Amino acid sequence: MTEPEQKQHQQKQHMQKQHLFDKPRNVSLLLRCLYAICALLFILDFFLHRHVNHDWESLPGFYAIFGFVACVTLVLVANQMRKLLKRKEDYYHVDD
Repeated sequence: MTEPEQKQHQQKQHMQKQHLFDKPRNVSLLLRCLYAICALLFILDFFLHRHVNHDWESLPGFYAIFGFVACVTLVLVANQMRKLLKRKEDYYHVDD
């Protein structure tokens, strides 16, 4: 087998290689597991005793709600920062 044929054969093998999350079934399974773990932790929050420093930390689901609000806030702030920091499309274009 010549060198160009070997390279072509390697490229075909690389293109045909299946990775773990290439199959929709695996992605769906991962998401279901993630949702189940989140639900389990939220339910356990009603039964497990936590040592808290502030009264609002003792509310059931506080950390889940806090995490969600913090994530949404980060996305909204990043969106506003994008407007401030964005450059024109041809910012790096050099005219000769």
